[in-house]
Amino acid sequence: MQRIVEPELMSAEEQARAYAQADFEEAHSSYPKLFSERFPRRRKRAFVLDLGCGPCDVTLRFAKANPTYTFHAVDGSAAMLKFGRARLVRERGLARRFRLVEGFIPGAPIPRRSYDVILSSSFLHHLHDPQVLWQTIRQYARRGTIVFVPDLRRPSSRAKAEAMTQKHSGTEPEILKRDFFNSLLAAFTPAEVRRQLKQAGLSDLTIETITDRHLLVFGRMK
Repeated sequence: MQRIVEPELMSAEEQARAYAQADFEEAHSSYPKLFSERFPRRRKRAFVLDLGCGPCDVTLRFAKANPTYTFHAVDGSAAMLKFGRARLVRERGLARRFRLVEGFIPGAPIPRRSYDVILSSSFLHHLHDPQVLWQTIRQYARRGTIVFVPDLRRPSSRAKAEAMTQKHSGTEPEILKRDFFNSLLAAFTPAEVRRQLKQAGLSDLTIETITDRHLLVFGRMK
């Protein structure tokens, strides 16, 4: 099945609200655990860059799992960051370790020149040009930087995408089911991601299939 791109931004208030209120517990709760398993030896204190943070659900989970990490979370959608700020207000103990940055990559006003960890969750499939993400990672990484990029992977047929949508978001609002289905169609296959990494000079990163609908790109920059 050929890839069908979707809008790069969830900029509408209704769309952002549906995403922020959705139940992503199964997938999102697994990411900090996978991070810890893949990188058991890592800095106790670190600056983390989260690219395409959305409403910060994944970012907050990483912050809770890594209490000495500081996070710079970037997103181009003001609507998404609005919900992220609301979450931080409720998580008062975490807010001091966060800085939210509104802006598009490349070109967003990212505060540091390099980071110890670069995270990007469910952002790659939104991009019309995936090199935007990989080149930004190269720009803000240095030797030893940990890269951790979980994302959707495209099923082999539209029928399988429809079945996955019913299985994993069948009880969610229609707007969220529609967005999930479109995201599956817009996602990349592991083979496509492998070619992207080669083009970006990031072939040392590992690609792993982690669920029936997710892949993970991870590794340390050399």
